[in-house]
Amino acid sequence: MQQLQLYIDSNPDTSVIDYVRVDLFKDETVSLTQTIQNVKDISKIFTEFSQTFSLPASKTNNKIFRHYYNFNINNGFDARNKAPSYIELNTVPFKEGYIKLEGVELKNNAPHTYKITFFGNTINLSDVLGDDQLSTLSELATQNQSYNYSNIRTKLVTTTVGNNIICPLITHSQRLIYNSAQSSVGAGNLYYNNATDANGVLWSDLKYAIKLDFIIDAIQSQANYNLTFSNDFFNNSSNTAFTNLYMWLHRKKGSVESTVQLQENFTAMQDLTLISGGLSQVNFTPNGFLILDSLNSGEQYVETKLNIVPVNSNAYSIRVFRNGAQISELSQVTGNQLLFDTFSTRLGAGTYSIQIASITGQSWAAGGIKWTISVAQFGSGQGGGGGTEVVGNSSTVTNSTTVQFAIVEQIPEMTIIDFLTGIFKMFNLTAYVDNAGVIVVRTLDSYYAAGSSTPINIDRFLDVTKSTVNVALPFKEIVYRFKGLGTFLAKQYNQVNNLEWGSLKYTLDDNTYDAPTNTYKVEVPFEHVMYERLFPVGSSTATTIQYGYFVDDNQEPYYGLPLIFYAIRQLNGTAICLKRDAGDNFSIDDYIIPSNSKTLAASASTSNINFGVMINEYSPSDDFTGTLFNNYYTTYISEVFSRSKRITKVTAYLPLKIYYNLQLNDQLQINQQNYKINSITTNLTNGKSSIELLNVTI
Repeated sequence: MQQLQLYIDSNPDTSVIDYVRVDLFKDETVSLTQTIQNVKDISKIFTEFSQTFSLPASKTNNKIFRHYYNFNINNGFDARNKAPSYIELNTVPFKEGYIKLEGVELKNNAPHTYKITFFGNTINLSDVLGDDQLSTLSELATQNQSYNYSNIRTKLVTTTVGNNIICPLITHSQRLIYNSAQSSVGAGNLYYNNATDANGVLWSDLKYAIKLDFIIDAIQSQANYNLTFSNDFFNNSSNTAFTNLYMWLHRKKGSVESTVQLQENFTAMQDLTLISGGLSQVNFTPNGFLILDSLNSGEQYVETKLNIVPVNSNAYSIRVFRNGAQISELSQVTGNQLLFDTFSTRLGAGTYSIQIASITGQSWAAGGIKWTISVAQFGSGQGGGGGTEVVGNSSTVTNSTTVQFAIVEQIPEMTIIDFLTGIFKMFNLTAYVDNAGVIVVRTLDSYYAAGSSTPINIDRFLDVTKSTVNVALPFKEIVYRFKGLGTFLAKQYNQVNNLEWGSLKYTLDDNTYDAPTNTYKVEVPFEHVMYERLFPVGSSTATTIQYGYFVDDNQEPYYGLPLIFYAIRQLNGTAICLKRDAGDNFSIDDYIIPSNSKTLAASASTSNINFGVMINEYSPSDDFTGTLFNNYYTTYISEVFSRSKRITKVTAYLPLKIYYNLQLNDQLQINQQNYKINSITTNLTNGKSSIELLNVTI
């Protein structure tokens, strides 16, 4: 028999962990199930978990769970959250994780048994992230961009692929063509004729994209998550199959709206001057004014009003700050405004400043922004007893019209856990937490390859009285697909070919199996666009231009799911026309194009983010066979569909020296046959293990 000890954090509501050993029933069975990837549910990532087991309602346990059965106790145990925990076997640390309190059984109206479940560390990932959206990642704000022609051009033309922010040739509304035969055919014709014709793609029909690798960095840098991924798949610059991927920053269908999606560029007022009066209680500075702390101890307070008289009728916004925190705002107003009312607004001690902004352009003549500050005394009547001073701008103030493309407002609506799950499904990743608390993320193939090179023989520990050999294949076929297939060319591809773009229906050698009845689906929560390489009208010689047309099958602006793609920079390619505004065009021959393949030639790399082998949009004569399935799923799945594959179920009494060090990527050996572990459930008190094994086929 093995001695099991369980420790639970007695202060789960605080950041200070205080582990306390809980009391166990002497005859209690605690069974722990471990599986890294189960053939019965291949798209899910598993970890250790126990069957629900019982703890006595002892004095110690009642204290730990704060008499949970009594709901009248204030600040009782919070069963809504898991509590940190770990297991020892024979006083040796064995597993770290979390326990979930399921409930309390009472006998004769007195507590008798606490029901709990133990979970391994990795399952806590969804608990930590919860329903947080990608937009909650504060690190994204460090990549905010000015949204104007100049910066769009920079990110399209000169930015190196690998930078965190790029501008790909993906349009949200305008279809593009290349027609040099008719030199001026209007918007969308990328042929550059001259600087004043109507040709070209308008800069505002393009949006930025962010590197997926930077999103992973932002997740790891979020202090409240305290997550670190290993450098096996993430945090690995040599893993270009992932690091070259980007997400298009497309929050709503169609254009970026200046009043909704773009942040105004607020400018601090820095030329205030004293116009009249003067107060000993207020220190004036060109940036604002400081109300002294002496007001707090006396019977004085400050009243104020802020008159704003703009030069033109354009909309503007104005903010007032105290000690760096915003206390008032007028947003997108026009004409003369009064921000404060002198009879109701009282200001406390602190430093006050003003910021102004206008997307369309606004200015204020000298004295157009004017503070009136009065010090009053309690009991002396409004405005009495202290004097007044007036400060304002001494010369004309003109704000910058540059607007900010705020990443957190532009990144698609998606939870962080859905983003990670999508990446895991694309690349068939598996994860577990190592002893240092790092989440080790690896492809399933590399995980199994890292297992022990010598199989562990368990012949002498087997219970030979009973075992079973079952069919391993639980599905007649597996469908791999992207959920987002609603863009124009992807829809058209489906209608013409009766096959979803980028998808795969898999059975071994395309055979039909009628014994299993179910189809298993692996769905990725991203948009998958079919891109278009442009040919000049009337010519069979292609340009170097490939672009994404992000509209629906009616060629109307489309919202869709988050789009991820490979970015490829074309240097000295076919010149295209980039339009700043009507009659203001520029010719460029360097630009970034989107792609589903990592390279444009199969001779360089066949890797792509289709599940099935598709025609390559840029190089249709090349065979891009390095699909997501072929690169990351085929080894495991083809074995499952093999005629000789079986699930063997055995019972073994594994000694602690084997079970303690056993990894799920280790192979076990029975009667000179090697097996992979599909799952293992072990009674931690007596070492009895029920093991599901997949035979290794040659």
